[in-house]
Parts: sequence; structure tokens; C-alpha cells
Amino acid sequence: MDALELIAVQELEVAVRIWHPEAPRTLIAWHGLARHGGDFDDFARQLGPKWRILAPDTPGRGLSDWSPAPSCHYVYSHYMTIAAAVMDHFGLERVPWVGTSMGGLLGMLLAAEPESAARIERLVLNDVGPELAPEGLAELAGYFGVPHRFLHFGELEAELRRHYAGFGIEGDDAWRRLALHSARRLPDGSWTYHFDPRIAEQFVHDTPRDTWADWAAIRCPLMVVRGQHSPLLKAESVTRMAEAQPELVSHEVPGCGHAPMLDRRDQVAPIAAFLADSPAGEPARPGDARAPWWQRLIERLGPARHR
Repeated sequence: MDALELIAVQELEVAVRIWHPEAPRTLIAWHGLARHGGDFDDFARQLGPKWRILAPDTPGRGLSDWSPAPSCHYVYSHYMTIAAAVMDHFGLERVPWVGTSMGGLLGMLLAAEPESAARIERLVLNDVGPELAPEGLAELAGYFGVPHRFLHFGELEAELRRHYAGFGIEGDDAWRRLALHSARRLPDGSWTYHFDPRIAEQFVHDTPRDTWADWAAIRCPLMVVRGQHSPLLKAESVTRMAEAQPELVSHEVPGCGHAPMLDRRDQVAPIAAFLADSPAGEPARPGDARAPWWQRLIERLGPARHR
């Protein structure tokens, strides 16, 4: 990251990681259940310096505070409060949103609620949607609902390689970086993950809602990215999502499960193209370098048609 902002939301301090702080356009990127905003480092570099990326650490993760009251703070309603506070802090009336797993569901709820819908300019869901496979959810709740302790750092890295194989991470350096950004030392010298073990209480305390009704209510442009082997978002669910939202843009990442890391060009380029359709909610102007590639090509070839 290039900068860090700390925001007080009620009694908790929320860390927001920032890339390209002086960029002309802004995007909020929100991580998954047991991750943190640092996961978007490669995504931000791939997307490029014209985008300021704001990636909050949800309370209980990364550099943000842990909650003394998980039943109040580790639930979507409070995450929505935090999202609004982040947008207010940075003076954002309307902003594109890219969310991985939990972060995607949060964006979906914001885009569906009448009070916040106008603030989401367009929405990218990374391997998540209104219908999630029960077995995949049960696995997530079971894994993150118990403490994890490793005697050696190498054991933690090996477990990360096993559990996050679906991220499609390539290379020892990338895995080592993930381990370095995921580890927390315990008082006895052993190792565990960076997050508060109580974050999984979200599965107990959160209020069930009709997420298909939420999906149907969304009016902003939508894109879904799915890992080819995702155990959480099935291909059939993406089909149903498109039936309810016919303008949905979808992209499947080969060789990935849950969830694509968005760390390489072939994963980021389709998202960049989707975002470029309407920069900051305004139509691209002729000659604008932000205009879609096809528009710039037509403008460049235009005079040749009269020769």
C-alpha cells in the first residue's frame, strides 16, 4: 500500500489501506471473511495509477480493532455502517465497488438498500452471489470458527497453501508474502492467523434476509467473477443471477476455486474493462484517455475513412 488512513467508527478504529492516493478515480475494494485489505496490493498495481484504491480492513481483521462485542460488530449491518463512514470520510457520494466473497455480499447489500443504493456506481462480485452452496458455507464456518495454532511459521505457511489453494496463487514468493501478511505471533511464541477467532460468530448473529430479493433490487451495472472450481458459487447460480439481471457481465477464472486472488493481468483486465465503461459514473468524452479502447480506436481511424 502507499498510504494508511485510520477512521473511528463508533468505538472501533478501522484501518483503510490506500494505493495511488493522488489518482483521479476512486474504487473501494473489500476483502473476504478472514482476509484483509492487503490482499488487493497486486490488484491495485495491475489496475494502474489512474485508480485510487481504498481497501478497508473489516473490524477483527488486519490492522483494524477487534470488537469486544462480536454480536454487534461482526455482522453485515455494522459493516454497512462502516462502509458509509469510509465513503463519508473520503467525500465519496458514488463509487465503484469490488468485493471478494464477504466484501462482495456487503457491496450487494449496499447496492440493494434504498438508503445506500445510489452510492454504489457499479458492482463487481468476486466469487459470491445471492445463492451460495450450503456445503461451502458450512466449511467456511467450521474452519474459521475454531482457533488455529502453529508451533512454527513454516507450519502456518503450509496450512495456508492447503486451505487457500483455490486462490490460484502461483510461486513460492507469492505464498511467502501471503503468509507474512496473514500471521500473528502468540504470547507463547507460537503462530496463528491475523484475525480475531470470533469473526465466525457472524454466522450465528447475522440476520437472515432474502438475498435474491436484494439481487433483483439492484439497479447499478453488475459483474460477477467466478472461480472455475468454486465450492461456494456454482455455475448454475451465475445462470440464475443473469436471468434476474440480464445485463450482468460474467467472467470465469480457469483453474481457480474460491476465490480468485485478482493478482494477475488476465483476472484484472476484464474488471478494468467493466469499470472503464462509465468512469466515475460519467460518460467518456471523445478523446478522453479513459474512454473504452474501442471508442478510442474509432476516433483514431475516423479521419482515414474520408481519405
